[in-house]
Amino acid sequence: MRISCGARLNVHTAPTNTLWYKDFAYTGGIPANATRPSDISPPLKTLRYFPLSSGPNNCYNINRVPKGHYTVRVFFGLDGHRNFDNEPLFDISIEGTQIYSLKSGWTNHDDQVFTEALVFLTDGTASICFHSTGHGDPAILSIEILQMEDRAYYFGPAWVQGIILRTAARLSCGNGKPKFDVDYRGDHWGGDRFWSPIKTFGQGSDLARSTESGIKKASNAPNYYPEALYKTALVSTDTQPDLAYTMDVDPNRNYSIWLHFAEIDSSVTAAGKRVFDILINGVVAFEDVDIVKMSGDRYTALVLNTTVTVSGRTLTIGLRPKEGSHAIINAIEVFEILTSESKTLLEEVRALQSLKSALSLPLRFGWNGDPCVPQEHPWNGADCHFDKTSSKWFIDGLSLDNQGLRGFLPNDISRLRHLQNINLSDNSIRGAVPPSIGTIPGLVVLDLSYNSFNGSIPESLGQLTALRRLNLNGNSLSGRVPAALGGRLLHGASFNFTDNAGLCGIPGLRTCGPHLSAGEKIGIAFGTSVGFLLMVICSMCWWKRRQNILRAQQIAERGAPYAKARTQLSHDIQMTRHYSHGNARTAAENGPSLLS
Repeated sequence: MRISCGARLNVHTAPTNTLWYKDFAYTGGIPANATRPSDISPPLKTLRYFPLSSGPNNCYNINRVPKGHYTVRVFFGLDGHRNFDNEPLFDISIEGTQIYSLKSGWTNHDDQVFTEALVFLTDGTASICFHSTGHGDPAILSIEILQMEDRAYYFGPAWVQGIILRTAARLSCGNGKPKFDVDYRGDHWGGDRFWSPIKTFGQGSDLARSTESGIKKASNAPNYYPEALYKTALVSTDTQPDLAYTMDVDPNRNYSIWLHFAEIDSSVTAAGKRVFDILINGVVAFEDVDIVKMSGDRYTALVLNTTVTVSGRTLTIGLRPKEGSHAIINAIEVFEILTSESKTLLEEVRALQSLKSALSLPLRFGWNGDPCVPQEHPWNGADCHFDKTSSKWFIDGLSLDNQGLRGFLPNDISRLRHLQNINLSDNSIRGAVPPSIGTIPGLVVLDLSYNSFNGSIPESLGQLTALRRLNLNGNSLSGRVPAALGGRLLHGASFNFTDNAGLCGIPGLRTCGPHLSAGEKIGIAFGTSVGFLLMVICSMCWWKRRQNILRAQQIAERGAPYAKARTQLSHDIQMTRHYSHGNARTAAENGPSLLS
């Protein structure tokens, strides 16, 4: 996998049509146009830089990386638009282990415009971090993660998965041009190594040799060296029979040295014609080296490896002839042997990430990568301690006072099981004090003073038997101070609850009313709510009934005149009927009328 840093689209580069993936969702920082510091840098047009405002630690986090052995290579860049007062100088770490520090003048040396390391990636991710040192903003041109054979560069029993090999030098002797494996048409399992050309070890000390003949046993597993690497060489001269190459190294380090040979000199026709010793810093590392004899033939690759400890600042590789007058060498590789840093407990890393989000931690803190490693660049505000039993780091203190923090304190803080000190004073943290703090067994100091915490003090704080100082002053807490905390004052503990108008229950605070348990408080609140609801329902029923009565009265009033008229008419009809009935009875009694 190759990433073109800062690129918004995938890129293919000539002459090999190499694919570089776009830089998306791996990290923070700012994309910008790039200036290539060297001709060997990939021909890419963008980079990503990390201003100090984004924090001192910034990382590329790449997921779904298959378990395996990888070459990880990072090319540095220069911002094409901004003017640097000087070259940016910063540190680089892989999987929590610092592998390299840029040195002043790096832009003038091809082999310093990138850093490279051989590392085992075993957890499905790759974390590549850049650490500011106060000398400019880190600027990254590209990142390559290239898989190799698992046993590539095996150097003996000390070689285990916890070992990282940082490339200190890789030289192609007698060659005039810098080349990558791909330029040599090498096998991709070789990791596309970069070979710096070296025409001579010193003026007049050697001569270049080359051949067009094929080289046997070159591209063999597990290292898959390109055959063309062995087609050039440096040979010592009559006036200077010894060959010697000296390079600067970091002192008190272990180095793995790989020396490459093939007998390509036509004047050497058989075994025994060229024999020499190899010395590292004056000490014989290989005696009586006969290339033809050891490789089995002329034009056949031979690779020798040794590990040395260097106490000084220089490493010298010498070849001293014994039979014949000249020594020969085709290529040199030097790796610094690094032991991977032990990482922080994963659960605690996740707890700190949760805390970072909940407290809206400013970018300037740079909480990226591993909190405790590399040890040269731990997270600000997190105190680390190494547990020799588990070979893991853990967090035993948080010192984030007066940092302008906002947000709330999450329950996940209890996953920091080894905390002894928490100082979050003088911020603007709001919300409740999480009861889970009471489950941190070794907590000695808890300072949450001068924030905006509200609610009651959790009863669980009384379970902190190791607690010796508790500062909750200057908040908006209320309710009774837990009895267990009040009793602790009698045993010399220092607690401060002042400037919380709602707190009560211990000397120095107001007297509490009848103490109610949480269940009782809930019951009272529930009963009050039910009573209020019933009152509302009754009021609505009364109001409805009243409205119905008023409506009936209004209807009755509107119909009164018509009702009176109907009543009078009914009375008249009844009177008429009564009168008619009386007259009829009289006529019958009096007999027939004259009319009849």
